Amino acid sequence: MLILGILAFGMLVGWLGQLVLGMERRPNARSLAAGLLGSLVGGTLGSLLTGEGFRLRLAGLVGSFVGAIVVLLIWHQVDQRHDGEDRD
Repeated sequence: MLILGILAFGMLVGWLGQLVLGMERRPNARSLAAGLLGSLVGGTLGSLLTGEGFRLRLAGLVGSFVGAIVVLLIWHQVDQRHDGEDRD
């Protein structure tokens, strides 16, 4: 049950990140991956920087969201670079 909760939270955070950035409106594999990776990195950093540890707290949730946005932005930049190389 915990794994399903983690996957659902990752999808939600990634999808919200896509909405904020004006990307696709539907959740997809990219939003799931960005949400999970962003939650892992951003949530962990947010929790540790505030000293809250690995509990489910606001800093971890905000860190997860910010992490997902950063992952999506990086992913978008990499996609644009690869699209430009294909045209040359």
